[in-house]
Amino acid sequence: MQFTLVVYGAPHASEGANTALRFARAALASGHGIYRVFFYGDGVHNGSALAAPPQDEQDLLSQWQDLKIAHDLDLTICIAAAQRRGVLSASEASRLEKPSGNLADGFELAGLGQLAEAAAVSDRIVTFGG
Repeated sequence: MQFTLVVYGAPHASEGANTALRFARAALASGHGIYRVFFYGDGVHNGSALAAPPQDEQDLLSQWQDLKIAHDLDLTICIAAAQRRGVLSASEASRLEKPSGNLADGFELAGLGQLAEAAAVSDRIVTFGG
């Protein structure tokens, strides 16, 4: 089965992002595919390179990045939601005349069209947080 995951929860603000990560691991371990992980709303904070959780807490950013590398996942951040919340790629920061970008490695900005396309090719869309 091919899944697309939509993550609405910010890391460390709700269990949505952590639950999505655990679901992705379990699905992949069971032989299923993840077509795309789409971060929307406050979920865009999962792709901020500036996150610095305390040492005794999970580092969800690095765990998403590790999962991407291990399984060639598509980690997509909604560009409109990201701009509203200050999560910018270097090119978007330059275009918007901001001092720098903070989009973490392994994540990409895209529009809602990427979510619609993922919905068209996936067997199931599962949402987390909200």
